[in-house]
Amino acid sequence: MHPNQALIERFYTAFQQKDFRTMQACYHPDVRFSDPVFPKLKGAEAGLMWEMLLTRSADLTITFGNVQADYRSGSCDWEATYTFSATGRTVHNVIHAEFLFKNDLISRHDDRFSFYEWSSQALGLTGKLLGWSRFLEKKIQRKAADGLRNFIQKKAKN
Repeated sequence: MHPNQALIERFYTAFQQKDFRTMQACYHPDVRFSDPVFPKLKGAEAGLMWEMLLTRSADLTITFGNVQADYRSGSCDWEATYTFSATGRTVHNVIHAEFLFKNDLISRHDDRFSFYEWSSQALGLTGKLLGWSRFLEKKIQRKAADGLRNFIQKKAKN
């Protein structure tokens, strides 16, 4: 097994165990993370996003597979099932992740999933009607960014 494949497996095993510290340790200090909800996280923000999500989620379950990697890049398919706290609705999200590596750590992490499918599950009728729109996607991104910013500020005070 290539060491970067083992790194991806360590990251997702930690995710399954809600061990955000190990997840954060898998990231390069200058990591870039992107997904449809958190499109442009840099450095510590990425690891803190996972910490926020894991500490707020009571029923999150993660599965992963199809892990592939070489010295430069890698990928993984993973699924998350959880209750979206804002609506109480169950979400089953199917994600494809792609990675770049630097100094034996993850330097770029891009998660791809259907925003429409996610919003339809998380928001119900609103997501089904507007999940295709850039307006709703931007609104969710702003709300997520505000939530992460508040989490980081609160953590800095403690």
